[in-house]
Amino acid sequence: MDVNEQPRNFDAEAATWDENPRRTQLVADIFNTLQQKVPLHRDMNMLDFGCGTGTLAMHLAPLVDFITGADTSQGMLDVFEKKVTTQSLNTVKTMLITPDGYKSLQGPYDLIVSTMTLHHVENIAPLLEHLHNILVPGGLLAISDLDPDGGLFHGPSAGVFHNGFERDVMVGMFEAAGFVNVRAVTAAETTKPDANGEMRTFTLFLITGQRA
Repeated sequence: MDVNEQPRNFDAEAATWDENPRRTQLVADIFNTLQQKVPLHRDMNMLDFGCGTGTLAMHLAPLVDFITGADTSQGMLDVFEKKVTTQSLNTVKTMLITPDGYKSLQGPYDLIVSTMTLHHVENIAPLLEHLHNILVPGGLLAISDLDPDGGLFHGPSAGVFHNGFERDVMVGMFEAAGFVNVRAVTAAETTKPDANGEMRTFTLFLITGQRA
């Protein structure tokens, strides 16, 4: 795969990551769309792949049975774990994975979510195939990421393999991995300075698919 060896130090950024209101609002908007498009229920065993500081997982925790948050940054997971401890949650655990560590995720899961992670993954097809295989029959995958952005969202970065994704291409990749009932909708939008310093609005999709 896979996930790039990123020169950007997410461990160092983790402590202040959630202080950016744009980030927290973006996750809240994605969560609202997810609630509308995915039937959540209290007996779900869920994986948040690329969970970061757990912002989305904390929104979902009251609505599902158990959440595993997997990420390659221990700093991000440390922040997530502090949230879990503060709220005395015993239905959430974190897992540090290596860049190709998705292969160690076994499940089975009823729901897998991933937000703003896929553009850091070089080879998408084997990841989607593995996520499909660790879902229960009828289980759901929900991925949110950027529509094509021309490289303006992140700017030059060795840690980014994809400058967004065409929705129809991603739908086709879901189907090739074995997913059925694949749907794509707009999940959220966010306005920020682009790589040239100009304010620009970027859109994010939510693509869902089901293991048959």
